[in-house]
Amino acid sequence: MNIEETKKITLSLLETFNKAGSICLSLRKAGLKKENKSDNTPVSNADIEVNKILTEKISEITPNITIISEETSANKNEKNLKNFWLIDPIDGTRDYIDNKDEFTINAALILNNKPAVGIINAPAKNRIFYSYATSNSYELINKQEIQLINKKKNYKEIKAVSYSNELKPEILAIHKKFKVQSYQKMKSSLKFCVIAAGEFDLYAAEPRAFEWDIAAGHAILIHSGGQLTDFDGNEIHYGKPNFRNPSIILKSKNIV
Repeated sequence: MNIEETKKITLSLLETFNKAGSICLSLRKAGLKKENKSDNTPVSNADIEVNKILTEKISEITPNITIISEETSANKNEKNLKNFWLIDPIDGTRDYIDNKDEFTINAALILNNKPAVGIINAPAKNRIFYSYATSNSYELINKQEIQLINKKKNYKEIKAVSYSNELKPEILAIHKKFKVQSYQKMKSSLKFCVIAAGEFDLYAAEPRAFEWDIAAGHAILIHSGGQLTDFDGNEIHYGKPNFRNPSIILKSKNIV
């Protein structure tokens, strides 16, 4: 699939992502229906509705490409996947339910086990990010494409994001290695976007999440000039058994 094809797919999904974001906010305002899944993580009627909206549109655009979503069991047992979609309808469901604003809507197209397209909408923050090729990573601001690769760092301090205020020793060691001077707790795939945008520089996490949690952000980050590897510097591939992630380190283009 060439750049023109991935661009066409990406741009044709932006309206759907905006629609899904609006529905997320309106459903939350109206009052959510909530329950816990078998792994004791929460799910709401909005997760299911957004999943339906995204999968229907993606199936229409790319009918021959398998879709793997966090919120459905379909296709999760398929093996030897190379080209497929990864969807996380609402990343940060707990924060979404708790009326916080860092939750995101995510989809990534994986080609040859690598992220080729990434789209992330953070509707409560009115921010949408997308990418479809190297040097083609953007934030849409007031209907204007802002190319993330052109954003320059305007501060000297090395800043990190973290998933917790209490850092484990292995994460502290990475912060020390890269001379991190401050860090801020941040939930959901928004972490990838703010690093791609040059607002922060680093994120590190031990193995703890699934491929659909990181794939869209991975595409946006690397296409902006950033880097994502495991703790040993190995490239991250997709379609692994059970879709589990290894350790990950995100670095902005400012420290790659």
